[in-house]
Amino acid sequence: MTTMTIQDASRRSGLSEPTLRYYEDIGLIGPIAREAASKHRRYCEQDLDTLQMLSCLRSMGVGIEDMRIYQANRALGSTAAGEQRDLLTRHAQRVEREIKTLQIHLEYLRVKAQLWDARERGNSADEARAKQQIENMIPGLQAVMR
Repeated sequence: MTTMTIQDASRRSGLSEPTLRYYEDIGLIGPIAREAASKHRRYCEQDLDTLQMLSCLRSMGVGIEDMRIYQANRALGSTAAGEQRDLLTRHAQRVEREIKTLQIHLEYLRVKAQLWDARERGNSADEARAKQQIENMIPGLQAVMR
């Protein structure tokens, strides 16, 4: 069986070495096999699969507790399929809300840039239109900032 060092596992998973140690310490992964003489961690392909999955969840904003639940449900297989679906759906809904918020922020920035462009060009009609667009956007901005 081919194994890899913590450096290799870090590089391939996208997780830092301290994160790999932390995930093992809190029981999210492992226990990871150790070399007999040096006691250095040796990761196998199955460990790497788990690390890559955790890296994906982490990059999507999934917290440690939900990663624990995901891992536990993963081990249970189809008997926990509904709970897995619900967990992932909940996070998908959170990401959708974040996307909507970012879209509002993006539109605000674009209109604000148009306002300053109109000012630079001395075009008062375009500046007034941009101001009006910004005024119309304020309630939406306030709603997402809560």
